[in-house]
Amino acid sequence: MKPINQLSVQDEFVGFYLLKELNLRQTNGTPPKDYFDIILSDSSGQISAKYWDVSIQDKETFFPMQLVKIRGTVLSYRDQPQVKISRIRKATEEDGVSITDFVRAAPIRPIDLLHTIKLAIQDISNPEVKLIVQYCVDKVEEKLMHYPAAKTYHHAYFAGLAYHIVRMLEIGDFICRQRPFLKPDFIKAGIILHDIAKPEEMIAQMGIVTDYSNQGKLIGHIVLASNWIVEAAVAHHIPLESEVVLGLQHLVLSHHNLGEWGSPVQPQTAEAVALHHIDLLDAKLQMVEDALDTTAESEPWTPMVRGLDNKAIYRLKV
Repeated sequence: MKPINQLSVQDEFVGFYLLKELNLRQTNGTPPKDYFDIILSDSSGQISAKYWDVSIQDKETFFPMQLVKIRGTVLSYRDQPQVKISRIRKATEEDGVSITDFVRAAPIRPIDLLHTIKLAIQDISNPEVKLIVQYCVDKVEEKLMHYPAAKTYHHAYFAGLAYHIVRMLEIGDFICRQRPFLKPDFIKAGIILHDIAKPEEMIAQMGIVTDYSNQGKLIGHIVLASNWIVEAAVAHHIPLESEVVLGLQHLVLSHHNLGEWGSPVQPQTAEAVALHHIDLLDAKLQMVEDALDTTAESEPWTPMVRGLDNKAIYRLKV
């Protein structure tokens, strides 16, 4: 069975894969016919697929987050690989496959990622900042062990959010040593808090986002996290007008930089400017790494990456 990142155009294959996404569509013909628009995934990556001429029984059999065995052919559609599924069935116990074997995960154990985040909190010297950060992390500690950082853009896999935070902490530590005017407590706090409400924004199973919660759709993780900072301050009797609360809220509210990216304000403290670029750097480089990792090594170019302005990445042959 070939991993997805080793599939090439014209390959005919049989194997077990996860139905990461499955949507019922209709063709434009007369009369229209039902078909499945599918995203297949395994631990190496994901690929678009189509299953044509869907029957009534198929509609009652196949759902997202199922393991299936398929026979398919890799075609090229708009310069992107796409699988045409000729046969499909649900995996059974007799097949001896487990869904955990098909889920992409962070390269570091979740327990180790959480330990690193806890050490960073302990290293915060300002007691009020530490109390607020700990309060917010406590809200989602269990979910940090498995939640992704996003649905599709970056770190979109099991424990991806914790991995994103830890990699940002590494970058932040370097930048604070290179730029001593930055306040390390606020850099650490901003990194840990900037996406801390993502587990309340998204509905995820095994690191795969299936939908957004009502809070996610109506409020969003940025405002949720800002509200949690206020909750924490009230719980610990920290004045809401204090520089600590103001500074932490600004970090969260401005980290996307622009209104069209979700931030109600732009970065206007040194630490907020740094946080935005630390977040952007880690997210963009992870998109590049993921694109390379999930593309067959025989392919010189990756598929276009939406988060990189729909640019493909070229693999240098040196």
